[in-house]
Amino acid sequence: MNPTVVAIHIAPASRLPMKSVERVEAEAGAGLVGDRYHGTRHRHVTVQSATGLADAAEKLGAPIEPGHTRRNVTISGGDVPSKPGSRLRIGDVDLEVVRIAAPCKLLDDVIGDGARKALHARAGSVCRVLTSGSIAIGDAVTL
Repeated sequence: MNPTVVAIHIAPASRLPMKSVERVEAEAGAGLVGDRYHGTRHRHVTVQSATGLADAAEKLGAPIEPGHTRRNVTISGGDVPSKPGSRLRIGDVDLEVVRIAAPCKLLDDVIGDGARKALHARAGSVCRVLTSGSIAIGDAVTL
């Protein structure tokens, strides 16, 4: 069974809190409308797996909320592709992996000491938006 979208978060600017939304518009070559990285060259959307979050939370010894990781889209399970050039589809939006999303030091401040280390290799991938469309909670994900 394919994973689905379980959370979507955007922030209008760097360091501002992430806002949970039910749906977001993705623009090919630009990113998620309303997000701080909209219009950047490659960092259009970040995708993480709830499975990876659960593993990180177990290692940390505390729950990790999807929005606290500063990732845009959280899927219900499975391994998010991490090899550059890999493709995935969320709803009707095609994405291409640019690189692994490295956890930043801000996560220790937001989640707690050790969060950055716990999320290492579990923080998802940075993707480029290839086709325009919407991404909504419940959308199917093809890895």
